[in-house]
Amino acid sequence: MSGIVCAIRGGPASQPTIEKAITVAAENEIPLFFLYVINLQFLTRTSISRTNALVEELHEMGEFILSAAQAQAQARGVSAEGVIRDGQVLDEIIQLCQEVEADYVVLGQPKNQKDQNVFTHERLSAFGQRIEQESGAKVVLAEGKSE
Repeated sequence: MSGIVCAIRGGPASQPTIEKAITVAAENEIPLFFLYVINLQFLTRTSISRTNALVEELHEMGEFILSAAQAQAQARGVSAEGVIRDGQVLDEIIQLCQEVEADYVVLGQPKNQKDQNVFTHERLSAFGQRIEQESGAKVVLAEGKSE
């Protein structure tokens, strides 16, 4: 199997990343795997019942976000699948790339609430290099205002 992995968080900031992934998939005629990662490490001091409810809500939100991205891809004739994982974003991207023998990984540049880049150019470059080294997939960066 081969394909493209594209991790997304949803919302308008994800659109350039989704569009780039769809374009690369269409150009190469390979399937697209949208990935939504849930990382709840910040909840280590929260009660288990609250954590379980939050996990369920985040999974539902992830399913909605992935469905919307899949619909966009399918409207352009691209086969797309949605995958939800729990864990660290980098680890889950690498693992999915290995599982589907991905040819490409499309990355956006995460932004914070004030529209500033979360990753410096150097950190994003290191993030991409690690993905390429551990998965064998080529990293493609989405341009424009992205995640």
